[in-house]
Amino acid sequence: MSQEYDIKLTRAIRNLKADTEFTYGGESPDNAEDFKKIRWITYENGEAVINTTNPHSELTWTKVKAEMDRSDAEYDANEYARKRQAEYPSVQDLVVALYDTDDKTAIDAKRAEIKLKYPKPGA
Repeated sequence: MSQEYDIKLTRAIRNLKADTEFTYGGESPDNAEDFKKIRWITYENGEAVINTTNPHSELTWTKVKAEMDRSDAEYDANEYARKRQAEYPSVQDLVVALYDTDDKTAIDAKRAEIKLKYPKPGA
């Protein structure tokens, strides 16, 4: 697995249960069997305790995988916004346009062009 996958896995687990601590050795868990190999970190009397049994009933492989898929879908659905952002006029261009009507008109035209180039899905 890649570092990107590790980030997605961690984000999904933390979206489902914030402040969860865990570790795993070797490959990232990408199926129910590997998910069982996660070592969960909890605290008792201020001391870290590593559990091989998942102490979080709200964290199952099915729920974590569904959250990863949901997060991926949300990211993909916002691709248009990332592309627009990369091509929109800079903040400095916008500041200059506050004082120059021609610049503002050009910026408005550029933004409209970019919005047509990268339409919002479902719009």
